[in-house]
Formats: sequence, C-alpha cells, structure tokens
Amino acid sequence: MRTFTRPGMPSLRLVTSYIFDWIVLVGIVAVSGSWHFVEPFKRPFSPVDLTISFPFQTSEIIPIWLLGVCAFGAPAVIIMVVCLIFVPGPTAERGTPKALIWRRKLWEWNTGSMGLGLSLAIALLITQGMKNLFGKPRPDLLSRCQPDLSRIQEFAVNPVGAVFDPAWVLVTPGICTNTDMSMLNDGFRSFPSGHASFSWAGLLYLTLFLASKFSVAIPFLPHRPFTTNPAYTSATTPSNLKKASSLPYHKQDSTLSSSTSYNEPVIPIRYQNAAPPVYTLVLVLIPVCSAIYISSTRFTDFRHFPFDILFGTLIGVLCAYFSFRFYHLPISRGAGWAWGPRSYERAWGIGVGRGSYVGTEGWTKAGKSETAAVSRNTGRAEEGSENGVLDKNETPRAGHTPTSNRSRSDVTQDV
Repeated sequence: MRTFTRPGMPSLRLVTSYIFDWIVLVGIVAVSGSWHFVEPFKRPFSPVDLTISFPFQTSEIIPIWLLGVCAFGAPAVIIMVVCLIFVPGPTAERGTPKALIWRRKLWEWNTGSMGLGLSLAIALLITQGMKNLFGKPRPDLLSRCQPDLSRIQEFAVNPVGAVFDPAWVLVTPGICTNTDMSMLNDGFRSFPSGHASFSWAGLLYLTLFLASKFSVAIPFLPHRPFTTNPAYTSATTPSNLKKASSLPYHKQDSTLSSSTSYNEPVIPIRYQNAAPPVYTLVLVLIPVCSAIYISSTRFTDFRHFPFDILFGTLIGVLCAYFSFRFYHLPISRGAGWAWGPRSYERAWGIGVGRGSYVGTEGWTKAGKSETAAVSRNTGRAEEGSENGVLDKNETPRAGHTPTSNRSRSDVTQDV
C-alpha cells in the first residue's frame, strides 16, 4: 500500500516571485500598447504608386477586439479547462489526496497561462516597436492620405522622376489633406502584420499546449547504446505478447548466434512508440488553421502586403515556440508536464556557478517540497533494493537472489 507525504506549502518568497512575473508580463503589454500613440516614422511614398492605392476598408473581417478573443481569450479558457479537467490524468492513483491533485492542476494552469501571456506579450512588443521604427506605408495609404496633387513639387523628396512625369516623384506625408492623424499614422504601420504575429503567438502556443497534454507528436525513439543484438530489429515478436513487461519483448535465442548470447529481454524498436490517433492531430491543428485564416484577412482587407504577413507570422511562431519551451518539457518526451517551480533560495535569481533554478532546498525555508519528499522515499527504496528487496516489476539480475519477497512501500506518489 502506498503512502503519501504531504509537501509543505510554497514560501511567500517563492509565491511573490511568480506574482512579480505576472506583473512584468502586464507591464510589457502596457508598454507595447502605449507605442500605438507614438507617431511612427513616415517613409516617403509616390502619389502614383498603384501598390498603395487600394481603397480603405471601414469594416475589417477580424477587428482588434475579435483578434483578442481568438488569440488570447479562447486559448486562455481552453488552457484552463484542460488543466482543471484532464490534469493529472491516469498517473494519479486511487486514494491520492485531493490537495495534491489540485496543487498540480493549479500549477499546470499557472504555467500554461504564463506561457500564453509571455508569447503574446513578446510578440506585441516586437511588432509594435517595428511598426513605428520602419514606418512602411500600407496598401491603402493613398486612400487614408488623400494627397493634394497640386502640391506635388512642394513636398517632393527627389525631383529626378519629374523629368519623365511631374507626378513621378517621392513625396512626404505633408501632402496629405486628411486631418485624422490617428488614421493617417496607422497608414504607416504596414510592417510587420500585428494580426499575423498576435494570432500565431496565441494560437500556435495553444496547438503546442494541446499537443503536449494529449501526446500528439511524431513518434519518438529514444537513443540507445550501440549493440549488435539483432533482437532490437526482430520481426518475430507478436505485438500482443505480454510477460514480465507491459510491452512486447523479444528474448534472444543463443542458438541464433554462435559467438554471442543475449539473455536480457529486449523490446523491439518498432514497439517502443506508435502514432497517435488522427483525430487528435486534427484537434490540435484547428488553432493553426485559425491563425492562417486571420492572417489572410489582412491581405483581403488591404491592410498588409504578403511579406508583412509572412514576417508577422515568423514573429508569432518564434514567440510561441520559445514561450512554450520556456515553461514546458519537450512534447515527445515530457509526458505533457510543465517544468516545476523554482526553489526557495533561487526564486528571484541565481548567481554565477549555479546551473539551475532548482536546488535541494525545496519550496520553503524548511526545505520541504514534492521533489524533496520523492527523493527521500526513493532513496529508502533504493537502499532496500540493494539489500535484496525488489520492486514488484523489477527483474532479478543474473546471479542475484532476493532475500525478501515484499514490495517497496512508503513511496511518495508525485501527482
């Protein structure tokens, strides 16, 4: 019978460090939003440039508020539902204290939400900054500008083209007659696409999150030491063979080799993983398809050029992947879990010489944590194994006779 060691509550020092993380994320979003009220650089343009002569659309297919719902609101709700319903999953044994289960649910919810917030905040910061720095005209700039063509020569930047045609010159925004400065300034924010970067940052992150939680990935084959044992690639093991292991294995017959015999059970590599159901792949690709659609509307609304959309997509993709890996284990090897919390003494940072934010001190000043509890119980179990006590699933080593048949107990289950 398994027993559970109740871990100590996280220290105030550790909790406040994560609260401050949220404050920093909100601060990044606030700074990024304030840049919308900063006048951007305005690149000179030609009043006869057909690529910026598209009509100004008063209504957008995906307005800003709907973009926020699709890229932030919906992913945030889905992440909450998945964490509160599907975590911790089948790894929690019957009898596991509800406090431990809810602690894991809330931690996964926190890290999932922080990853989403980080992805969107970084994407917004980079995109808004680049828009103001580059000042590229939108495809509908001339409709916004409403230039006074009788004053072309007055605002011409370089009159070289006037030799061929008086209107064939670059002019400054001073030629515009539109007095709505907000509308005019926004006409010089074509590069990169904010809709593309924001939608991909939120929805691709959601795809990675769902793929992690439901194990939707290309089957992963772990590295193994070099061996000449042909059992690893054997074609003779039935797929439904079950013996001491829960997976099918092949036991090499010494008669197959005249020089070497292999007595250890081997699981053929083709039975070590499998492709997930196709419907799960469709499920996690829905957010990606949504991001593609949102990005395409910026082209049909005459708000961006194709390169602007592609570059915005690149920003969103990089932000989503970085933020996901910042808080979560690899999809193919992490079993759907997020990284654990920082340790008590390392909650606010580490100095030179420390390679990790996790130490032996645990979550509190007293050194209590789930990790510490598991380590203590695991250490006792390993000591018992060395003295001849074997786990119920452990295979005796060659030449080793156990002195007791009882299984390990008092092992803390890490929910």
